[in-house]
Amino acid sequence: MSKKNALKAPGRRSVLQLGGIGLAGLALTDLLARHGSPAAAAPANVRDMALRPPHFAPRVKRVIFLFMHGGPSHIDTFDYKPELIRQHGKPLPFDKPRVQFAKTGNLLRSPWEFRQYGQSGAWVSDLFPEVAQHADDLTFIKSLYGSNAAHGGALLKVHTGSDTFVRPSMGSWISYGLGTENANLPSFITISPTLGHGGVRNFGSAFLPPIHQGTRIGTSRQTIEEAQIANLTPAGKVPPDVQQLQLGLMEDLTRHDPASLDHQVDADLQARLESFQLAFRMQTEAPELLDLSQETSATRQLYGADSKPTADYGQKCLLARRLSEAGVRFVQVSHNYWDQHSQLKEKHGQLAEEVDRPIAGLLADLKQRGLLEETLVIWGGEFGRTPTAQGNNGRDHNPHAFTWWMAGGGLKPGFSYGQSDAFGFYAAEDKVHVHDLHATLLHLLGLDHERLTYRYGGRDFRLTDVEGRVIEDLMA
Repeated sequence: MSKKNALKAPGRRSVLQLGGIGLAGLALTDLLARHGSPAAAAPANVRDMALRPPHFAPRVKRVIFLFMHGGPSHIDTFDYKPELIRQHGKPLPFDKPRVQFAKTGNLLRSPWEFRQYGQSGAWVSDLFPEVAQHADDLTFIKSLYGSNAAHGGALLKVHTGSDTFVRPSMGSWISYGLGTENANLPSFITISPTLGHGGVRNFGSAFLPPIHQGTRIGTSRQTIEEAQIANLTPAGKVPPDVQQLQLGLMEDLTRHDPASLDHQVDADLQARLESFQLAFRMQTEAPELLDLSQETSATRQLYGADSKPTADYGQKCLLARRLSEAGVRFVQVSHNYWDQHSQLKEKHGQLAEEVDRPIAGLLADLKQRGLLEETLVIWGGEFGRTPTAQGNNGRDHNPHAFTWWMAGGGLKPGFSYGQSDAFGFYAAEDKVHVHDLHATLLHLLGLDHERLTYRYGGRDFRLTDVEGRVIEDLMA
């Protein structure tokens, strides 16, 4: 049988399966939809990664999300509570939440001192002395609150806007809304994500076209040296002419005899083809971006990329800058595991030491390259911690009040918005729900959260569901 006839012989489903096998080394597994998944059909211009205009003039072009998995304690980092110091060891003078993750006792002061920094006079604890040097570039939100005290639900709430339903992640929504600035790279990359506590749903596309799902580099269990773009074959492993033949065959499937395919299968085929095509293009550009040896020794030193304990997260932050600079729209860099029910002083101290210099280095590097004005850097976890003690050296989960900070174009630098109560248990003044946070992030990118919708299952969905307001007071 000739090659030409051999390629035509199998049926469409068989060819899809064979194509998947032949391209398995090439494809990015995390970009592929499972066959039969609920990926809704959509016009080509929203299925693909083409650059799309925002709804209005954006204040920033891209996002770097520094996610502290586990819930760092706001009252030990950026939310100074002098009353907690004065009332240390006493009972909380008001009721605790009706539903708590674990039992806590009396008030526990922070074991770290807070100091004021910069012209803004921002209070930052001794956990973050290097980030504190950038206090005048930071915009704090100190009145965030969510709806779930468990890690899994809280992660999903922060990443997708829902802790009860499968919804697209915010990185996927941003990719869907704006596309990519670099046709050879995904618009959404996540570095070292956890595969627990919601797992792939935290960077998944759900019912959005699968091309908008986050591309994973490593997992939370891997160092940067071990991390690779999932299942991407280096250029040259499979001859380009063979790869092009495979891609051409799959492209034929999306164009010929549409009557023989139902609407859903046709959409799945198109989504898979786009994923394969992107993976093919990535082979030429991604390996060079991952090669951090191209950076100068001064830059690596700035991030702490060559010394312990900052080397691992420092290299990840440096990679995030390289990806963002190359046009990746949304880059997430996760760090584990800020869940100190005990050993608060020891573990929070260790974790902060691992990330303080790398984060400060990232801010300084972006600023000196002129990139901070067009890049939004955000820092935070899925919730905060209780001001009441768990044991004698720990804090429980607290979704009722926590702190994030942001830095970048269009924001009021050296500014603090909202307040928690005197002890940091509840958001109290200018409260900011997670939906409000998402609405504000989209707004900074030039996207109206009420207009960024996708029709699926007979209704229009959005990241903020039916809620959310833009926090205009944060804008410069």
